[in-house]
Formats: sequence, C-alpha cells, structure tokens
Amino acid sequence: MKRDLVSMLDVRDDLQNIIDLSIKLKKDSKKGKSIQRLPGKTLGMIFEKASTRTRVSFETGMTLLGGHAIYLNTNDIQLGRGESIEDTALVLSRYVDMIMFRAKKAEDVKALAQYATVPVINGLDNREHPCQIVTDLMTMQEHKGKLRGLQFVYVGDGNNNMAHSYLLGCGIVGMNARIVAPKAYQPDSYFVDAARKMGIQVEVTDNMQKGVKDADVVATDTWVSMGDEAEKAKRILEFKGYTIDEKVMGLAHSDAIFEHCLPAYYGYEVTKEVAHGPQSVIFDEAENRLWAQIGIMVTLAESRARS
Repeated sequence: MKRDLVSMLDVRDDLQNIIDLSIKLKKDSKKGKSIQRLPGKTLGMIFEKASTRTRVSFETGMTLLGGHAIYLNTNDIQLGRGESIEDTALVLSRYVDMIMFRAKKAEDVKALAQYATVPVINGLDNREHPCQIVTDLMTMQEHKGKLRGLQFVYVGDGNNNMAHSYLLGCGIVGMNARIVAPKAYQPDSYFVDAARKMGIQVEVTDNMQKGVKDADVVATDTWVSMGDEAEKAKRILEFKGYTIDEKVMGLAHSDAIFEHCLPAYYGYEVTKEVAHGPQSVIFDEAENRLWAQIGIMVTLAESRARS
C-alpha cells in the first residue's frame, strides 16, 4: 500500500506526528547531524504552475535526505502535449519513488494519485495547498508552543486553496478557525462543514473588526491567485478594506503572529510594515517549507517501505 498527500484529510491521523518529525529533522540538520533518510530515492516534480518556494524546497529537501529531485515542466514533457494523466502516472512510477504535482486542477492531482503506484504529493491545486498548511502549522507550533485551542484567523480570499486547507488543518489539530472575507469570496461550504465536524469552532464573517479580534494567529494570501489575473482590477476594488495593517494587527492578541505563504503584494493584502514587523514570522514560514516537506516525504516513503 502506498500513501498520498492529495488533501489535508489524507494526513488526518498523523498530521501532528508529521509536524513533530519535521521540527526534529530541522533541529538535527542544524546541529550538523545527517538526516539522509531517503538515500538513493528520486522525486519527480511536475509543474503546471510556476513556483519559487515549492521547487527550491523540494529539491533541497531531497538532497538533504540523500536523494535526488527531477524538475518536469509540462511544456517539456508529453503531458503538456496531450499524453494522458494515467499513462504519465504509470510511466513515472517506473522511474521515480515519489511524484510531486503542482497542478491547475484538483481533479488532475487525484487522477495522478489514482494511477501512480508511488506516493503522490499535492504541491498545490485550485482546491487545496496541503504542503503549505503543514508548513504553517509547523511554524505556529514553533512560535506558540501548541496548536490545540488557539484562535486562527485568515483574512482575504476565503474561497481559495489556502483558506480551504487552513480549515481542514485547523480542524485536524483542534485549532478554532475564523475566515474574514467579502461575502462574494467566502469559503466553499464543503470545507466549512468538514472542519466543524472535527469539533472546532468555525466562523465566517465579512467584518474585519470582529473577525480579527483576539486572534492568536493572523494569516492572509494574495487577493489575485495564479489564474485570476484577468480579475485583478475587480478583486482589488472588492477587497478594499481587507488590508492587514498595524491597526488591524492591534485587534489581535499582543503576542499574535502574522503568516503569509508568499509572494506578498505590499499595500494590498498586507502592508510591508506588518509583513516585515516584529509579529511577522513569514520568513521562518518560508524556510519551513523545506522542513515540512522533508517530514512529509519521509513519512510517505517510509510508510510505503513498511507496507
């Protein structure tokens, strides 16, 4: 049996263990200890969408684990010329030990995982971004010392892959979640309902004042995700008033931290004063993409080896 990470729900039973492992391997590596847990293993990375952090962190992570990563742009492989996802999955499974897919559509990630005989990791799709949320939860735990019982607040586009995976991630670790978004950009009810069924308090509001009050963690994302560029002017107008500035952060607890998965567009979803200010942990968060993905890859690969 092989394990995939297509949705946050795929790690519902061991998310905390993955976070703890990621923190341990980070500490060990920084102390100079070898963390070569996947010697000789190869990761194939398919990119339909460009990335800085995803590509560099996965490649570096595999190197630290003693393995190797191969970058596959869809313009350079047959998938981009019409080869089926099924055939791509079956062929790559003969060459590599894991596949990471940064995709345009969630259905394609699910299909790749269905047909591949090696673990598949969702590097992002239009519905979820699980690797980023594992990273963000890891960063919260490092800075807050715990996750369960904290009040998490996400501000901005509530109907994107980040907000959706935050809801599931918060539900799994027992952190209460609040989504603050304009009414036209509130989250898909599937993710709200799934989080509530896990026993956490979930609130959805368009009121910034009430929404950010008493937050332990405040997070945001770009208002214009990849694929939404044609709506940029419209979105900027509709998100007016949802910029996280120092006044907004003042509504949260005094020891609240600020997260952003980057890239950030200063003056829109957040001011530079907040993003580079004393409450921000965005560069710790960016670094932790490396360590969280190391934890994910080790968990999936070693789980397969045991089966």
